Amino acid sequence: MKISLQEVEYVAGLARLKLSEEEKELFTGQLNTILQYMDKLNELDTADVEPTFHVVPHVNAFREDEPQRSMEREEVMANAPSRKGDFFRVPRIL
Repeated sequence: MKISLQEVEYVAGLARLKLSEEEKELFTGQLNTILQYMDKLNELDTADVEPTFHVVPHVNAFREDEPQRSMEREEVMANAPSRKGDFFRVPRIL
């Protein structure tokens, strides 16, 4: 499969990109090089290769979820730059 100059112009139009003639030629060549490489990869026999989403073993790095006591209301409200009763006071947004 080969990308034509018209296809590059079409995609640039969809992306609302203004490309010079030199850029169009450059991108056409680069995209064709990528597609040639993909064709070369398609020649490989991958019938016995198990599908994976990571090439290296992946271990969950999250910590255990342990319930903890939350902060007291007054301790939390001490951080409020402005408050009204038990609530944070913030600027009105209209």
